[in-house]
Amino acid sequence: MVFVATMTVLLLYYLYHILRYYTAKLSTNCYLIDYVCFKPSPDRKISTLTSGALINRNKSLGLSEYKFLLKMIIRSGIGEETYSPRNILEGREESPTIDDSMLEMDEFFKTSVSEIFAKTKLLPSEVDVLVVSISAFSPSPSLAARIVQQQKMRDDVKTYNLSGMGCSASLIAIDLVNNIFKSGKKTVAMVVSSESIVPNWYCGNEKSMMLSNILFRSGGSVMLLTNDPTMRSRAKMRLKCIVRTNIGSQDDGYNCVMQKEDDTGRLGFYLGPGLPKAAMRAFTKNFQQLMPQVLPYRELLLYMWRIAEQKVKKTEGNSLSAAAKINYKSGIDHFCLHAGGTAVIDAVGDALGLSSYDDEPARMTLFRWGNTSASSLWYVLGYMEAKKRLRKGDRVLMISFGAGFECNSCIWEVKRDLGDGDVWEDCIKDYPPQTLVNPFFEKFGWVSETTEETLSGNMEAFRKKVALSL
Repeated sequence: MVFVATMTVLLLYYLYHILRYYTAKLSTNCYLIDYVCFKPSPDRKISTLTSGALINRNKSLGLSEYKFLLKMIIRSGIGEETYSPRNILEGREESPTIDDSMLEMDEFFKTSVSEIFAKTKLLPSEVDVLVVSISAFSPSPSLAARIVQQQKMRDDVKTYNLSGMGCSASLIAIDLVNNIFKSGKKTVAMVVSSESIVPNWYCGNEKSMMLSNILFRSGGSVMLLTNDPTMRSRAKMRLKCIVRTNIGSQDDGYNCVMQKEDDTGRLGFYLGPGLPKAAMRAFTKNFQQLMPQVLPYRELLLYMWRIAEQKVKKTEGNSLSAAAKINYKSGIDHFCLHAGGTAVIDAVGDALGLSSYDDEPARMTLFRWGNTSASSLWYVLGYMEAKKRLRKGDRVLMISFGAGFECNSCIWEVKRDLGDGDVWEDCIKDYPPQTLVNPFFEKFGWVSETTEETLSGNMEAFRKKVALSL
């Protein structure tokens, strides 16, 4: 009897620890409960005529700058449904105030943060961790503290306020949350991601700093995540892996995207000519770490075989040319690309061998919403979901780029069939449109035909002609 009792106790002891280990392992997973994207009010839209009036207000522009803007706007891939902060629409872009920046943030916070709680039926008091990633506006008290105050969160909520991380900040915040989850303690985390355009609208005439005005638009996203295994049945996706790459130790990578002042002291974002090269170098390094985690062994063996074949035959090529032959779709079902611009989408699409179907979500996001910085990935994911592309078991790749220079990527596994329309609900039936041609050229195409001779140095008359086209 003593022996039986002893064995029973030992058995229960081992079963307890096995169960405890299994439960702890489940509690280190990162589940995406849900997310929402921000749709500003209709009175914040930037149409072709609004863009023309905004450009015409900048008295420092000459004919060369007008032609440059015309060319860049036409090539941008951005439509007429994007949004801007109110101070810019009201003609106060040269003298922004902190109140203007706070208003831009509060419209997003009060709409989208409240919406995610209503959508998930969770309460602000149930959030244990709050991460806010807004790069270019960092007031005190922090924006994270502002959300805590607005939503009346618990006194012991852990807050993190990330700044300066650029368009890749959203995945950096997810990585931070994922590491917190590894403690095993059941946790609910909220990630709030956006960008502040108000203090960084460029009012000068340096072309490399004018590009940001063309690309960046108002937007934002809020995500709720958890490691609680009892909530996994509610989750939309589970994080499989995340890889971060930073090439900031190299001067060209560090300097290619930068917040700075021009020679006249005007603040803005500089996008240098070395940006595409730095982006592809960071992308290549990132994928060298990501590929072994997502691709089947067959594709990895083929990749190594091609590299060896190049070395044996001493043919021209490198790891990039071998990687270009990899079938990425053997390990990835959907490609959620950062909608940073047509050049970014083209470059990543070519590197991965994507079809027009694969990069359609990114192009449509850019056309409808513009580059909303770190939150753009979630508008792209929202497009996929609204189109009912995401099915249980699918693997979704997210890729983002940001100042530093960084390339971050992650893989999500879809936990159930998804079909929420979110901000795409009222327009998804119209996408993709028959044409992505920007109507800006139709209105202002005559600018490209204007020469210094026909202008005769009379910029005031030229601006009046632009005004008459509005």
